[in-house]
Amino acid sequence: MEKVKIGIPKALLFYKYGDLWTHFFENLGLDIIISPNTNLEILENGKKLTDDEACLSLKIYMGHVNYLLDKCDYILVPRIACLKPHEKLCTNFNALYDLVRNTFHKRIIHYNVDVGKKEDEFYAFTTMGLELGFRYREVVKAYHQAKKMETIAIERRVSKQQVELAKSNKIKVLMAGHPYNLHDELVGKTISRLLEENQVEVVYSDRYLGKYLDKEVEEISKKNYWTYNREILGAIIHYQENVDGIILVTTFPCGPDSLSNEMVLRTLRKKPIIQLIVDEATGEAGLATRIESFVDILKERGATSGKTSD
Repeated sequence: MEKVKIGIPKALLFYKYGDLWTHFFENLGLDIIISPNTNLEILENGKKLTDDEACLSLKIYMGHVNYLLDKCDYILVPRIACLKPHEKLCTNFNALYDLVRNTFHKRIIHYNVDVGKKEDEFYAFTTMGLELGFRYREVVKAYHQAKKMETIAIERRVSKQQVELAKSNKIKVLMAGHPYNLHDELVGKTISRLLEENQVEVVYSDRYLGKYLDKEVEEISKKNYWTYNREILGAIIHYQENVDGIILVTTFPCGPDSLSNEMVLRTLRKKPIIQLIVDEATGEAGLATRIESFVDILKERGATSGKTSD
């Protein structure tokens, strides 16, 4: 009997939970199909399927869903509304399931995370596994094993970045933003490649284990209740002493980012900061010019050239 195939769009929360998703389904013996890196065809298809007002990241996501339509039995589309008490996520993550369901005629497998309603991640994954027809014991085992593998993967990425940061004598720039922007082929990877061409050591804000910076984040913005943006602020605080400059990477028009980034630009004065807002019309030449100018500023200010602190 042919295995059930689960399609996973390589966009949005894939870059945060991809390890957890893939290991969970593999532990249950299911086949997984992950869409490829974002390309112009995926972007163009996503643009056709969304309103003009949608952010670029959402347009990219819809293009990835479209790519998977005829290649799998189910497409994974989680709904995540709240991860911590008194905090929220961008409404796109809450509405994602409804958006995909009403756009495509395709079977969807999903889970809900909303701690305000006492629906945590464990409950969400066990419910999803049971809906796929597996026994409770099988699902629980698959989830716990997947969490262990996710933790190992995260710690490896963080450790690798810390080692590279400590030994590098290059100018160091923190790319601060959502993982799905930092690591997307057409968004963040274009920026990181241009930085590397300018002999810059790139540091990513999603590669740190920050669980103790709530107080410091409050000093930047006491009213910022978007969990993922608070994580970015925590990473900026964590890394600012170890880098020469900071680039805020966002896609247009992201509401939570626009407010959080403004707070960063107003309150953090220790290191040079620029904001790069990428939309579907952004050209590489324009990004290259701004990045080259920023690197020149860092050189003029006398970059630390490898002097880092613990």
